[in-house]
Amino acid sequence: MVHHFFDGKDELFALSVELPANPAEVLSGVESVDPGQRAEAIVRAVLRLWEGPAQHGLVAFVRGTLGSKAKTALMREMLTHAILSRITAGLPGTPEEKRMRASLVATQIVGLMLMRYVVRLDPLASASQDDVVRLVAPNVQHYLTGELT
Repeated sequence: MVHHFFDGKDELFALSVELPANPAEVLSGVESVDPGQRAEAIVRAVLRLWEGPAQHGLVAFVRGTLGSKAKTALMREMLTHAILSRITAGLPGTPEEKRMRASLVATQIVGLMLMRYVVRLDPLASASQDDVVRLVAPNVQHYLTGELT
């Protein structure tokens, strides 16, 4: 029935929790960026989204999700299928290694979103987008392609 009424589980999730942005649109083209250069594209996509008109809805969504076990479980499902699979597409390694890399990237990006936009911790909250990219992208890149030993 899901496929009859929706394009898939991702659309059903987005509509059921009133997701303020479509992950496929936000990350469009990221999987086609060379894995060795992908981190900057990911961080810039996140910053564009969070600094656009959806920011207030995103902050409310994050706050509401963190307080609800059911929404957190749905968020984990959506992260795994709609977001993390896009950013790890084409990466070398075993499926287990790719899942670990995706989880590590998520720690960096979710931490960035929480500290910059929800908690508003300065100086990160007031840093320019270029400074944030310069400071955060190398860590994301390491998680994508660096050694995990």
